[in-house]
Amino acid sequence: MNFLPLWRYQNQLIDGAIVTLELTVISAVCGLLIGIAGAVALNGRITPLRWLVRGYIELFRNTPSLIQIFIVFFVLPNFGLKLPAFEAAAVALSLYFGAYSVEIIRSGLDSIPRSQVEAGACLGLSGWQVFRHIILPPALRNAYPAVTSQFVLLLLGTSLASQVAADELFHVAGFIESRTYRSFEVYAVICAVYFAMAMSFKALFAIIGVAAFRWPRRR
Repeated sequence: MNFLPLWRYQNQLIDGAIVTLELTVISAVCGLLIGIAGAVALNGRITPLRWLVRGYIELFRNTPSLIQIFIVFFVLPNFGLKLPAFEAAAVALSLYFGAYSVEIIRSGLDSIPRSQVEAGACLGLSGWQVFRHIILPPALRNAYPAVTSQFVLLLLGTSLASQVAADELFHVAGFIESRTYRSFEVYAVICAVYFAMAMSFKALFAIIGVAAFRWPRRR
């Protein structure tokens, strides 16, 4: 084993890690917004909209995310919508993350006792105020562990974007391997970087959970 030839590619590795983080954060934020909107729609009274959201969930949760990236990148240009590799991956991963977020957020919304909603209405709060101040904060608190776990899975899943030549970490690994022919060393380093990022986010989310939601620390 010889890791020294990889040292000259440290800048490419750093750039790839940054792109991976950008892709993860953008997809997670957009997916979470989709999840909140979809969860509200599922709990709403508009039946066709509920069917539409349910179809979206089943479609994106029961098909490979790689195929979804391929459809956005290779198929949509046939309909006049051509996106660069990074943007195409971000759109596909956002929709994929959103499909899971809908059910996670919905379960959080369903965990709020009906009596709290009725109490807010009795205080003269509007429907939006009840949702914003009474329903949404505890719902997000209850959904937080599942959302953060899904975020880590999304981080690892960004490696699929390499298949459309997005300049994320795994794509950089393929480039370095093709130049150095050090397959084991290259992918050992990439594995270590993914592991470090995943564990760092887990630690960060645990700290945020303790600080924001006053959860007890695990012993």
